[in-house]
Amino acid sequence: MATNGTNVTSATGLPPLPAYTVVEAPDLISWFPDFYLGIVAPIIAYWIISIFFHVIDSLDLFPQYRLHTPAEITQRNKVSRYEVLRDVIFQQIIQAVMGGVLGMTDPPQYTGMEEHDVAVWATRVRLAQRALPALLGVLGINAATISKNMAVSHPLLAAVLAGGQYPFVTELSGSSGMKVPAFANWELLVAKAIYHVIIPAFQFFVGVVVLDTWQYFLHRLMHQNKWLYTTFHSRHHRLYVPYAYGALYNHPFEGFLLDTAGAGLAYKLAFMTPRQGIVFWSMSSIKTVDDHCGYALPWDPLQRITSNNAAYHDIHHQSWGIKTNFAQPFFTFWDKLLGTMWHGDTSLKYERSKTRAQEILNTEAKKASVKAQ
Repeated sequence: MATNGTNVTSATGLPPLPAYTVVEAPDLISWFPDFYLGIVAPIIAYWIISIFFHVIDSLDLFPQYRLHTPAEITQRNKVSRYEVLRDVIFQQIIQAVMGGVLGMTDPPQYTGMEEHDVAVWATRVRLAQRALPALLGVLGINAATISKNMAVSHPLLAAVLAGGQYPFVTELSGSSGMKVPAFANWELLVAKAIYHVIIPAFQFFVGVVVLDTWQYFLHRLMHQNKWLYTTFHSRHHRLYVPYAYGALYNHPFEGFLLDTAGAGLAYKLAFMTPRQGIVFWSMSSIKTVDDHCGYALPWDPLQRITSNNAAYHDIHHQSWGIKTNFAQPFFTFWDKLLGTMWHGDTSLKYERSKTRAQEILNTEAKKASVKAQ
């Protein structure tokens, strides 16, 4: 536990920062440490979404939204479901070990400084206002005159134009009982938005960009280098017809390098907290599963937020689209920038694949019937 009591008003006239007491943050789930939650949450998320799509697939609930027919799954894939399940579990063991290593490198998480940190941002908002009169002066606007004219009708706006002068916004000091400067409500709202929304959102944005960049260039390299493709990445492409729980079906080395190490690097470079990491890793797992689900569901939010969805990634799994659509798992900006995005109609190609798979299945069924007789 640590305490900070520095809350006196300085000669600058800025509101004092509140005192705070720092204590170690409790676990999100009282009976389950955050350390272990960071390890298991992405795996649990992976299987919840995978089982959801597997049920849809097994019961054939939405055939109109299938990208491929059951016959294609049977005829075109070069690996059994058992082999896929086995390799995915092995990949997740590697992922769990890596999660544990990352967790051990994280410092302890503390709480108690939130109000103080918001006040720091409110102070920055106040200081930024002090530059406003000079900036308006460059444009030929007399901020002081406008402020005086608005002082009665719009006191807050007048205070902003005056360079953040709020003589009417005060509070009683807890230690001395004297009136001291305080922050305006709007300043605190802006500070809270920065601290609780904008900064975390920017961290997630950085994480997404880092992960998308890491995976795009490594993924593309694995297709350009024959040895890398044959030795490692070709295993993932045994699934010409992807399905949900096959999302992490990879060679173990590729899975570690492309998925596990990439997500860990994004987490570190974005300076996320462990709890942000839990959300980021879980969402990455969910997005990866959704991209391999084999369905273009109109009510699936993940397939509407970004064009990098199941239909987009499925093109990459086809023999005619294997040199395109490398981007994964979130957005498609690298494919657009570097000219590797598939262009053109795919409906005839998909229709031919469906017809061919059904013909082979019918032929095999006839042969089996003849043998049985």
